[in-house]
Amino acid sequence: MKIVSTEFVIGAVRHEQLPEDGLPEIALAGRSNVGKSSLINRMIERKNLARTSSQPGKTQQLNFYRVNGSMYFVDFPGYGYAKVSKAQRAKWGRFIESYIRERKQLKLQLLIVDLRHPPTEDDRLMYDWLRHFGIPTCVVATKADKVPRTRRERHLRVVRETLGMTPDVPLVMFSSETGEGREELWNIVRQAIAG
Repeated sequence: MKIVSTEFVIGAVRHEQLPEDGLPEIALAGRSNVGKSSLINRMIERKNLARTSSQPGKTQQLNFYRVNGSMYFVDFPGYGYAKVSKAQRAKWGRFIESYIRERKQLKLQLLIVDLRHPPTEDDRLMYDWLRHFGIPTCVVATKADKVPRTRRERHLRVVRETLGMTPDVPLVMFSSETGEGREELWNIVRQAIAG
């Protein structure tokens, strides 16, 4: 995928702030520190458009990144670590849930997991919830460069089994460091947008 232009558009915390240009949206969900921002940066070939942080829970809104003027990546707050009140977390949860269920522009939900570890209970809940509501989903296993090549297939199998993935759900092994998986993921994104 040739990237011509990228821009951060808005960090939305309410429905009325969501972009109204009708462009297709690809959303990313996953634990804090699983590498969502790094994945976006690698996908769009920019170092720091999506802000990465060593401090978990930094993203506290839906961050919209417009790519080539034709689509958005939407980065969700990470689940699991954010140092915020239960009330704030519940508010985010309701906002994200209604976004996923009602947003017509959402073409694909990326569920980001860490290839090095089995998916967490939160990952399983998210996956089950997306499947329950029939949301088109692709699971992306990041940090592939940290797993020896000889062990990767076994790690991928653990991801599939832990989440209870059906064969029709794509699973992409990805490395923000090396770019492995980038073209495969762009192909899935393009199909989802065209679909």
